[in-house]
Amino acid sequence: MKKIIATLLALAMALSLAACVSTKPAETIPVKPGDAAVQMKFTVTVVHADGSEKTFDYETSDSKLGSYLETQGLISSEGADPGMFHTVDGEKADWNENQSYWAFYQGEEYAMTGIYDTSITDGAVYKLVYTIG
Repeated sequence: MKKIIATLLALAMALSLAACVSTKPAETIPVKPGDAAVQMKFTVTVVHADGSEKTFDYETSDSKLGSYLETQGLISSEGADPGMFHTVDGEKADWNENQSYWAFYQGEEYAMTGIYDTSITDGAVYKLVYTIG
């Protein structure tokens, strides 16, 4: 009799444990740029006034390109108007001096947003080109 009761108790416990296990798949929480878990890789190519090119590879969880590149020391907005930058990789473009500026491209297309408003995209290629006129 004790064996039957012990077996029934074990069966009842196993059934109650099985009832607690969910068969529903775990919910996936979407991640956004800026989340610590999301690491985005991207490339920035700089074309200097003399035509030389340098390529910089980055990996970050930051969301905005301009502020990230500034923290990395690639661009500088010191002394520039808000939302603007004038120095890239140590080379300054000065519109007042020779009508030069840094053209900003996303891929091969001229960017439609400013560098500080551009969201970093995984796998993207950005280009900064010293331009006169």
